[in-house]
Amino acid sequence: MAILIDDPRWPAHGRMWAHLVSDSDLDELHAFAAANGIPRRGFDLDHYDVPEDAHARLIAAGAEHVDGHELVRRLIASGLRVTARARRGR
Repeated sequence: MAILIDDPRWPAHGRMWAHLVSDSDLDELHAFAAANGIPRRGFDLDHYDVPEDAHARLIAAGAEHVDGHELVRRLIASGLRVTARARRGR
């Protein structure tokens, strides 16, 4: 079981954002986020959006830094990935 984080490459609200995921369990992801001050409102069905200024702190707390392709690959393999189609409610 691992918590994964990619690079903060996604602009929104005047900052850059990264994704935080679990490769096995959403409860594990929620517990890690809560323990590290990431609010639940940052959760988006299968990941947390986390601001760039939290990136180094989350890695120091145990998140494994991976590139975006690896993060998505491992999220899909976990069975936790919510597809774009599912996000649209189809």
